[in-house]
Amino acid sequence: MAKNDTGPDFYTFSAPLLDGRSVSLGDFRGQVVLIVNTASACGFTPQYRDLEKLYHSFKGQGFVVLGFPCNQFGAQEPGTSEEIAAFCEHQYAVTFPLFARLDVNGPLAHPLFQFLKDKRRGIFGTKRIKWNFTKFLVSRNGVVAARYAPATLPKALAPQIERLLAEES
Repeated sequence: MAKNDTGPDFYTFSAPLLDGRSVSLGDFRGQVVLIVNTASACGFTPQYRDLEKLYHSFKGQGFVVLGFPCNQFGAQEPGTSEEIAAFCEHQYAVTFPLFARLDVNGPLAHPLFQFLKDKRRGIFGTKRIKWNFTKFLVSRNGVVAARYAPATLPKALAPQIERLLAEES
C-alpha cells in the first residue's frame, strides 16, 4: 500500500518509555504492532496476562505489543512510571515495551493516538477512545489494519495477527 504523503505515517511518531528513554516507532518498522492503552486498576487489567502471551507467541515472527498507560478513564492509572512498571512486572510479568503515561483523548492527546483514531474509528464512526484497553493493530508496512474494543480479548486477535505476519513488508 502506498504511503499517504499528505500527512504523517505511523513511523514518524515517538514516545518516552516508562524509564524516560524516547523511542521512535520507526524502530518497529517491518513488524506487526499491537498498540494498547492500558491501566493498572481497571476491570480489563487482567488482559495484561493475555497480551503478554500474544507477545511471546508471535515476537519471534516480527510482532510486538506496545502498552501506553492512560489515566483518562476513571483515574485507573494514577501511579508514577516506577509504580506502573513495578505493578506490570510483579502482577503480570509484562516484558513488552511500556511507555510513559499519556492522554489518548482531548486537547493533550498524544499525536500517535490522534493518528490512530483518524485511521480507524470506533463504534458508530466515533474517533474518541471510550475506555482502557482499546487496541490498534498495525501491519508490517505501518497501515492501521484494525481497531478493537476494550472487551475484545487479546486471544481473539491471534488470527488477524497471523494474517498480517504472513504478509510481506
